[in-house]
Formats: sequence, structure tokens, C-alpha cells
Amino acid sequence: METTDATRPKLLLATRNSGKVREYLRFLETLPIDVVTLDEAGIEDEVEETGDTILENAILKARTYAALSGMLTLADDSGLEVDALDGEPGVRSARYAGDGATAETRNRYLLQKLEAVPDDQLQARFRCVIAIATPDLQIETSEGTCEGHILREPRGSTGFGYDPIFYVPEYDRRMAELTMDEKNSISHRGKAMAGARPIVERLASQAAGAKS
Repeated sequence: METTDATRPKLLLATRNSGKVREYLRFLETLPIDVVTLDEAGIEDEVEETGDTILENAILKARTYAALSGMLTLADDSGLEVDALDGEPGVRSARYAGDGATAETRNRYLLQKLEAVPDDQLQARFRCVIAIATPDLQIETSEGTCEGHILREPRGSTGFGYDPIFYVPEYDRRMAELTMDEKNSISHRGKAMAGARPIVERLASQAAGAKS
């Protein structure tokens, strides 16, 4: 990433997921802020996601990393909800096939659980909640969803997580077959960020004004 400008407000991007980092940098690139990653901030702590909901986990991560860094902090939590599995994997999406499982393993595990489900009953959605925490730990949030359904054969290389098996009707392709601009225009994270971006801009402006 580019060298930060000490005169500009900083935003800590509280994720170690390289795919999310790329997407968020694209969303934030035109704002007058310097985006800092956890590694650049020298933060090695990992937040245990103990919340019962995606919202709770997003807030937990944002507040924890804001307290550690003293910076305006953006964190998210997201998950895949499959109707035929009563909303699973949901908040457990990253740990659905066990701790340390790869994305490929999680996709295979999910497809195994859906083997007996008819193709026309594989409706699903991605859900994302973004939480922005101020240095004094005040929280604002934004949420987005993307509707689609599960396909039984993974395909595509531009996404991550469950993207290779998630079909997006608007584009007649899997999420992992979309360009970044296409994905950002319809994805759960893109929709959540559309709501979060003005919050970040406002809070960063307030922070800059407080320093002047």
C-alpha cells in the first residue's frame, strides 16, 4: 500500500482476509483518508468471533481493534445463508467445516449437506454487516444482502470463500466468475459498503476537524 499522509485521517481496515482487503481498497480509494491494515498497524491480536449473529461479530471486531489502535476502524462479518439448511452456515460460515478448513473444503462440505435437496430448492443469500467504530468506541453499522442460489459444481477464480458455488441471477454466472466491478455492484459487501462509505467519510471529516 502507499505511504500514509500524517495530515490525513486514518482508517484501520480490520481484516486479514486478502480478498476483503482488495475489495475494500477499491471502495475506499477516492476518499480523503489513509487506509491502514492490521499488519501495517503492527496489530497481531486476533478477535475470537463469539457473537451469536453476524451483527454482533462485526461490532465486536470493530470495537476491539479500535481500542487497540486508537483509530477509526472498519470491520465486517459476513456469511452465507441457505434456506434449505435453515440459514446455515450463517454466522459459522468461515468455520462450517471446522477450524482451519480451506474454502474448497467448506464448499465441498456444504454441497455434501445439500445432496438430497432438489436443485430448485437451493435458494441462498450472502449477508454482510459492516461496523465502523470511532476511537471512543461509538458504533455505526450498515448491512447488505445478495440473493441467489447454490450450484453443485464450483467454477470461477476471481472470488473467494463460497463464491465459486453461488449463482448470481443478474449476471447468469457464479460470483467467482464476475469481475471485481461487477461483484462490487451487486454483492452483499458492496451493498453494505454503499451505506458505510458516507459514514466513514463523515466520521473521518469529523476526526480531521477535531485535529485542526
